[in-house]
Amino acid sequence: MNSLHKKLQESPLLSRVLPFLIFVILTSTQGSFGPDSHFWIYLIKTLFGVWMIWTIWPLVVEMRWAFSIEAVGGGVLVFALWISLDFQYPKLTAPSDSWNLNKHLGTDSLLFWIFATTRIIGSTLVVPLLEEVFYRSFLYRYILTKNWLFTPYNIFDIRPFIATSLIFGLTHSHWLAGIICGMTYQIIVLRTNRIGDAITAHAITNCLLGFWVITQQKWHLW
Repeated sequence: MNSLHKKLQESPLLSRVLPFLIFVILTSTQGSFGPDSHFWIYLIKTLFGVWMIWTIWPLVVEMRWAFSIEAVGGGVLVFALWISLDFQYPKLTAPSDSWNLNKHLGTDSLLFWIFATTRIIGSTLVVPLLEEVFYRSFLYRYILTKNWLFTPYNIFDIRPFIATSLIFGLTHSHWLAGIICGMTYQIIVLRTNRIGDAITAHAITNCLLGFWVITQQKWHLW
């Protein structure tokens, strides 16, 4: 662990990329060990994410929550767009009920509420921090210039703007909503010159979406 922490300290790139990549790898294993592994691996992934955030928090100074009209408005707007774009267009993967907690666990089950809460907490408090630091702090600026670490966040360039939005969107089954989502969060960063506002917007979107999924039984959105 000390060796890993030392490497993260020595490499600004590694401290912004490695936690995200491991998180993605863990995500890819969900469901690989039976239907219930969707839930257990998400729990493990969330705990890992919390540990990684705690580890890199002193090293990644831009990983701080920030609140603004842009952050709140952008988060609500993306949520509204996400559910309004839930219509029949070609998705990257077929709609799945793998996160249908009613079907797999039953509404009256304690595990239902444990994993529903885990999913909302993970997507609201862990995912936005890791993803926004990777996409908005690292990837956008890395594409923009070799001297990325010392580059302000509010420099617009069409190349990294399109590239990061496409990559972000194409990591989601609902790719159209994902691309628009990526563009919106990037615009928030460009306007505020802070990563924290995009983190907050992302958290608001995911939190609202989580409650929508549970209350409306729209499990395929998870």
